[in-house]
Formats: sequence, structure tokens, C-alpha cells
Amino acid sequence: MASGSSDFDNPGAADMAGTTRRPVRPRDAASLILWRETRRGPEVLMGRRHPRLRFMPDVLVFPGGRVDRGDARAPAGSELRPEVAAALNRVGGRARAIAMAAVRELREETALSLGPPEAPDLACLDYLCRAVTPPDRPIRFNARFLIAPAEAAQGRIASSGELAELGFYTPAEAQAARMASITALILAEFLRWHALPPAERAGRQPVRFLGMNRRYPER
Repeated sequence: MASGSSDFDNPGAADMAGTTRRPVRPRDAASLILWRETRRGPEVLMGRRHPRLRFMPDVLVFPGGRVDRGDARAPAGSELRPEVAAALNRVGGRARAIAMAAVRELREETALSLGPPEAPDLACLDYLCRAVTPPDRPIRFNARFLIAPAEAAQGRIASSGELAELGFYTPAEAQAARMASITALILAEFLRWHALPPAERAGRQPVRFLGMNRRYPER
């Protein structure tokens, strides 16, 4: 299906195989948009999920996954900047665990690390937005999307098997691929952030996507 189809809504329509009448509590998740500036404009690191995966099979995504129990206690070489921690803590807290999950998933899925793998750099992260799966889905996520510059990453890109076709894509290349509709919206949100002067990015109001991709300012 085309990238604009709501049939693949990450995480807004997680697991389109069925729906449920009893709401399931969303699980915390985090994704990282690693980007670099080129002559063609910004490029973002993405990969295609394995077609046999239950959740979002065969679509282009940003590296990411669920927050684990150990993420909050994992060591870091630097901590989140205060404004980033405050933005992440607006809903549910757990800012450090969410940030650590994002950099851990980056390392597990792409072999890249933000600083030393044993003590990643959280200070280079920015917060973009979050997306929550609709309440009638059997698999639900409250997914936060963070941003980091590619120059902060160490290592060489290598697939873990969960993501294929890993590489840096221009927005046009990513939009031409098979993406979830929410992934396309997150990419558009990143481009809004990127278009701001760097001095204005920290003061930008975060947004959230609820239900079938409805965009709201974060309260």
C-alpha cells in the first residue's frame, strides 16, 4: 500500500490484524531520527522492517523499540539537557529511560552508538514529538521520537536482521518508499523542526499524534 495509507500507522494503527473492545494500555517506546546535512539537504537514517514481523512488517521506519526496565539505570557519558528532559517528562515522566531506549535501539538495530557504547551521550538529543496508538488496537505504544546529529554517532552501519536496507534517505527517497502514514507525518514534523533557525528549535512546542494521525500541541 502507499505510504499515505492508514493501514500501516506507526504506532497509530499498530497491528492492523485486528482490534479489541477493551483498551490496552500503551507501552512506552522510543525512536531516534539520526540525521545529517548534505548538498541534497537533510538525510535521515531509516531501515525496512522484516516482512515476517508482526508489528509493522515490510515498511521503512526509524530505529526504535520498547523501553526496557534497565534503561533508566543504564550508565551514560552525559545526561539530557534540561529542556529536553522537561519536554519528555510532560507525559508520564521516564525521560532518561526513554532517551536511553532510543540510543540502545539505535545501537542494536544499526550498530551505531552515540558516543561510547558503554556510556552513550544523551546531551546531543533533541525531542520532536510522540505518537499514541488508537485505543482499539491490541498492540499499543506511546512512542517518543528523538533527534540526534549523525556526527554524534560512532561506528559503521550494520543490520541486526530486524532492519534491512539501512541507510540515509532524503525526504523524497523516504516518501517514495513504503512507509506507514504516521512515519510520513513524523518525517514532515522533523522537516518543520529542521527548517527552524537552530536558536529557535529548543523553544519549539512539542506535538503529539493521537488516534488516526490527529496532530495536537503537547499540553
